[in-house]
Amino acid sequence: MALKNNVPEGPLAEKWTNYRGSMPLVAPNNKRRLEVIVVGTGLAGASAAATMGELGYNVKCFTFHDSPRRAHSIAAQGGINAAKNYQNDGDSVWRLFYDTIKGGDYRSREANVHRLAEASVSIIDQAVAQGVPLAREYGGLLANRSFGGVQVSRTFYARGQTGQQLLIGAYQALSRQISKGSVTMYNRHEMLDLVKIDGKARGIIARNLLTGKLERHAAHCVVMATGGYGNVFYLSTNAMGSNVSAGWRTVKRGALFANPCYTQIHPTCIPVSGDYQSKLTLMSESLRNDGRVWVPAKVEDAKAIREGRKTALDIPEADRDYFLERRYPAFGNLVPRDVASRAAKVECDKGHGIVATGNGVFLDFAEAIERYGKSAAHSQGLHNPGKDIITKLGTAVVEEKYGNLFEMYEKISGENPYKFPMKIYPAVHYTMGGIWVDYHLETNIPGLFCLGEANFSDHGANRLGASALMQGLADGYFVIPYTIGTFLSKEIRTPKISRDAPEFAAAEADVHKRLQGFLDIQGNQSVESFHRRLGKIMWEYCGMARNAEGLKKAIKLIQDLRKEFYSDLFVPGKQDEFNPELEKAARVADFIELGELFAVDALNRNESCGGHFREEYATPEGEAMRVDDEFTYTSAWEWTDVNSEPILHKEELIFDNVELKTRSYK
Repeated sequence: MALKNNVPEGPLAEKWTNYRGSMPLVAPNNKRRLEVIVVGTGLAGASAAATMGELGYNVKCFTFHDSPRRAHSIAAQGGINAAKNYQNDGDSVWRLFYDTIKGGDYRSREANVHRLAEASVSIIDQAVAQGVPLAREYGGLLANRSFGGVQVSRTFYARGQTGQQLLIGAYQALSRQISKGSVTMYNRHEMLDLVKIDGKARGIIARNLLTGKLERHAAHCVVMATGGYGNVFYLSTNAMGSNVSAGWRTVKRGALFANPCYTQIHPTCIPVSGDYQSKLTLMSESLRNDGRVWVPAKVEDAKAIREGRKTALDIPEADRDYFLERRYPAFGNLVPRDVASRAAKVECDKGHGIVATGNGVFLDFAEAIERYGKSAAHSQGLHNPGKDIITKLGTAVVEEKYGNLFEMYEKISGENPYKFPMKIYPAVHYTMGGIWVDYHLETNIPGLFCLGEANFSDHGANRLGASALMQGLADGYFVIPYTIGTFLSKEIRTPKISRDAPEFAAAEADVHKRLQGFLDIQGNQSVESFHRRLGKIMWEYCGMARNAEGLKKAIKLIQDLRKEFYSDLFVPGKQDEFNPELEKAARVADFIELGELFAVDALNRNESCGGHFREEYATPEGEAMRVDDEFTYTSAWEWTDVNSEPILHKEELIFDNVELKTRSYK
């Protein structure tokens, strides 16, 4: 299979502009004849559905939540990047493009990334016009803060609720189109299969989660915006309902899955506290803008803290190791997520961890509170303030910037983060891999498009902080409304797709048989127990560090787990009723298959890059070592039959505008 990325000719900075000026258009009267299905209502899905509804298409939008506002985009806290250069600190579209390419360890497609950087400047205007309450400076100008992997301040934010506020903006745009009738909303509906007619995506089979009824929905094309697959690890920062099933069902129909091993471990999460947990909690990366990461320099001090004989406040400054500042002086605490995560793991593996499990480091705001307190005191004319006044004023500033995050931490941990440093450790957060798409965001299946975290296209092997919201909104508001025309302009004479087509009947029968198969096993083990076991395999052998021996073992363990799943699973209830356990069974079955492909992809890529760290490919300093002459490509896997080996297709990555070099943040 030849992968055509359909990147336009011409200079990089002109590709998107020239494309928009020469692409085929669909006239307004013809848009009214065409139907589009959008699966997912996060930032990518909601913005895409709203925009295409506004353009005149007839849109059917699906979410398995009870409301579009429940999508996991709501959980993104820290901010959204945009190359506005409001701080006048040297930012530009080119710098955002370069930072993204470099941050992704030179494993992303240049043209898509540059388009993302170009679209970023429009996203903020869109959000402000919608009334999104982005933070502002004292004089009323929009505020920015720094994020990992960059040396400029380009991250716009709404305290620690940026994803929530942006999703409300997209939701109100979507709600307007629902009220006008251009978008039909299907809440509590889960996509369980893709329907292809004559090789083109023409609809989906969805299950009404309240009644259990299977439904056929037809359209001229299908747009996937269903998020990432981080819950293959069981414990992650994702919502517990987040899953890969909609995307994986398209893989079973022939879509290619790209770079599954590129998974991001986020450095600032509340550490695991026990086997009873089913979810982890993210502390926003924005906290690294002011917090300093450290561990006790002496192993005996770390042990005393783990055993409760000492606290962080008992460790004098001279006995603290601010290891990110030590290892990466140019970026310090703002190194990219993959770099920060591995550095924390190194210190904990050496015995410097500060929680009972040994896997935790400190994130300390004492220096920021003092700095802000002195500045606030000076602005109030207090030139010789005491420590209590400085602490009080500084705490107020930090509370204004991050207050809801601090409240959340205290409720979960029981410790006051204004007085004691936060305890953090890396955890699975985001997936850079996903459905393969071309420049149009179209998969290898004609008429099937994929947006946001569900596709692979923009972040390479590691995503920079505050770029997830940027990609979701760029894809939904500013990319897919144009690029979908390249397909639909050829469909204006295609009549309305009939749900009575034999392809719909066959797909519905396949779904019914699959679901009934889970119910008929009548084994002894719960869905949750299989998911938890899969997660432990994935974290142990496919987590922050991987090696060939461990990956081969993981593949065998997952294959054995799949056999056991299909012989000893117990799912109560019936198919044609409200049955959350049946929903979970289908999702975990897909996670098991994805987990195997994940390990196969990681084993195939004999290099370290971004979030994919192979222990055999490391520099003497312990940094990632790429192998550019062999692996400068996207791995796009075809795997329609789990009884056969996955088939690898390669999209060679061409870098005409940036020089491939070893990442350095020192």
